[in-house]
Amino acid sequence: MCGITGFIRSSSPGADSTTLQRMGESIMHRGPDAGGEYLDQWVGLGHRRLSIIDLSPQGNQPMYSANGRYVIVFNGEIYNFQELRDELHTRGCTFSSRTDTEVILALYQQEGAACLDRLNGMFAFAIWDRDDKVLFLARDRIGKKPLYYYHGGSDRVAFASEIKALLRIPGISGNVEPTAVVDYLKYLYIPAPKTIFKNIYKLLPGHYMVVQTGCEPSIKEYWDLEFSPQASMVNEDDAASQLLDLITTSTTSRMMADVPLGAFLSGGIDSSAIVALMAGSSATPVTTCSIGFADKNHDETAYAREVANRFHTNHAEYTVDRNLAETVTLLPRYFDEPFADSSAVPTFHVSRLARKVVTVALAGDGGDENFGGYRKYLVDLKEDLVRRAVPRLILQTINRIARHSNHTLMRKATTLTQSALSDPGRAYYRTNTFISDTMLEKLLAKRIQMPCRGYDPAQHTLAYWDRTHGADHLTRMLYTDIKTYLPGDILTKVDRMSMANSLEVRAPLLDYRVVEFAATLPSSLKIRGNTGKLLLKKTFSPHLPELILNRRKHGFTVPLDNWFRTDLLALGRKHLLDHAALADFFERQQIRQLWQEHQEQKANHGTLLWSLLSFSLWQQEYLQV
Repeated sequence: MCGITGFIRSSSPGADSTTLQRMGESIMHRGPDAGGEYLDQWVGLGHRRLSIIDLSPQGNQPMYSANGRYVIVFNGEIYNFQELRDELHTRGCTFSSRTDTEVILALYQQEGAACLDRLNGMFAFAIWDRDDKVLFLARDRIGKKPLYYYHGGSDRVAFASEIKALLRIPGISGNVEPTAVVDYLKYLYIPAPKTIFKNIYKLLPGHYMVVQTGCEPSIKEYWDLEFSPQASMVNEDDAASQLLDLITTSTTSRMMADVPLGAFLSGGIDSSAIVALMAGSSATPVTTCSIGFADKNHDETAYAREVANRFHTNHAEYTVDRNLAETVTLLPRYFDEPFADSSAVPTFHVSRLARKVVTVALAGDGGDENFGGYRKYLVDLKEDLVRRAVPRLILQTINRIARHSNHTLMRKATTLTQSALSDPGRAYYRTNTFISDTMLEKLLAKRIQMPCRGYDPAQHTLAYWDRTHGADHLTRMLYTDIKTYLPGDILTKVDRMSMANSLEVRAPLLDYRVVEFAATLPSSLKIRGNTGKLLLKKTFSPHLPELILNRRKHGFTVPLDNWFRTDLLALGRKHLLDHAALADFFERQQIRQLWQEHQEQKANHGTLLWSLLSFSLWQQEYLQV
């Protein structure tokens, strides 16, 4: 795991070797073990290394191909590189290191962009063709590894693992994109390809970019997920057996490392399944790490201990509530743009805890999106059933009556009928967003509202929802989340918080073969009645305690409402009520009203206050106000 940087020199006439060094220094947390640069009259490439495989200097980057034509900077891990290396060796290739980086170079030299179809791993890399003057950039299928790029027209392109490195290039400014502020408040993150900054973008997962000097860049999609379930052909026992084989293989392949390795353990089925498989293939006890809260409604450590005891792991725990304000203040410098998934806090701490004893950790990310684990799927399926079963006139009548009442049941009826009356894709957009249009308009400053007139943030959801036209409702939700929420929120959070602690995290459930297999399963093997992850639970029923298999879905949540009345009270006042520059983006009177209602317990605005606090801290870190 590493950090990469680079630029076409036309993107900034002042960019030189010093620029590359400054870019690398800004992301040193991603690779504290070694650094290097390549510079010629056309491009500059930079690298920061976190040594995982082949710890020798032969693994340092930038790395040259055997014939000297190609230069690579690479971030990630290729889990099938040894098989590819053996194959390439039979074709006459020779290698001077034991690294996967050298295998990518040799494969690209022989197959060009088609090499991406052969790679099983998480990656973002850049390869410079010194003969043809072509820069090739690529990102893995699922979006485990980040890749940002600046485009200033023509071939003026720069790239990096984190935005902060791009902002070190002379002439690249951090001007805010107003519509991204709207996206952020709606989703709590900024969906790709956009970022908070104008002219800086995210390369989408499963895509590559080609930049020929003197020409506009070309971006192409090389992988997409196809859902093609055939219910009549699926035997449940056979499917469980196939799934176990796939996840076992993906787990053992991710245990390859020349450094200490462990696992995150929440006590949910996903992380518990991974720990079970690790324990079954490890000659020594697995190291596991868990995070807890003083608030017992959010604490899962008892479940994690149950799994740790069953598999005799070396288990460690940390309670998040200690030094909370200090942690919250620290986070924005790693995300580089506003990011308001509050589970970043425990993710940061579990990463820091793990890094004390290991350099690589396996995690259970991907189980919910692949197998239907989120409770929102159950709710949305019920809403869709109502949409299809109840005449529209009746829904309109109930909605008209219910929306004038404050009774809890009537509020639920209002939400249900409003969603059932909506187009399914737009209803799912509302499921995935966190602020109403009415509140958004009250909150945004006029200077932000004006350039956003007519802008519809639902486009980020609907673009993928519409790709699955004809599929069943659950399939459309899963595909949309795999393309948006998973890389934009979950994987961004894990990457930044782990790399902030120089820790590599691997996710066996996001092996593309597991993802593709899950896509062939009928929805009835994912959700049945009120039970989600049906096949995953069946697959691991012989391996995990009943308590873990049948517990209610919890999620990696934090007690935000309580925090803003206790641990974050002073921090919130300082950065929400006393930070005058927030008026550049938001109506401060509206923020004060939200704060007062929350403190008086007239309403719980924890999520919205958190998004505003995160923005305020980011603004002070990056806009120098």
